[in-house]
Amino acid sequence: MANRTGNYCAFYVKTPFSETNLGANTAKDFVYYRTLRMWKGSDTSFPFVDSHDKNYNVRDDSDWESTLKPRLRDRLSKSKNIILFLSSITANSTALREEIDYGINTKGLPVIVVYPEFSEKSDIINCDSKTIKQQIKNLWDKLPIFRNSMHKVPTIHIPMNKALIEKTLKDADFMVATKGKATKSFYPC
Repeated sequence: MANRTGNYCAFYVKTPFSETNLGANTAKDFVYYRTLRMWKGSDTSFPFVDSHDKNYNVRDDSDWESTLKPRLRDRLSKSKNIILFLSSITANSTALREEIDYGINTKGLPVIVVYPEFSEKSDIINCDSKTIKQQIKNLWDKLPIFRNSMHKVPTIHIPMNKALIEKTLKDADFMVATKGKATKSFYPC
């Protein structure tokens, strides 16, 4: 059985993509993923374990079926959850669809959805009705496989807020081995 201790980060980047060029550092969702790595680098107690470090990196111009897809699946198999960065620039790419489909529908991984364009809980939820705002639900349409599958696993919706991300990464309900019931949740205002 795989060591399922990692947090698998799923995010959209245009292809072809290379971490080493300037384009990587301007890809918005990639920058948010790098923020998690930066927080971990400056504070070793920050509870982020990067699943992308659990096998060797490949070039994005590698063959999809023989190299990229198996590598994504291997990383997901070694993960306890998925951190999905969902923003206005997210697109329904082949890689992102595969990550979400395999992670939820095959591996049953809980999903922590981080909305990087929002920083407060009240940006995501209506504090009076205690419901997820329509502007957030509209983002789900950018990734239909997520919208149609999230009911199968515990899913929490949070803004790009270090304290909330840290709290959620420590929450056993959002780890595959101890996951709670499949529901859409959020932190109340």
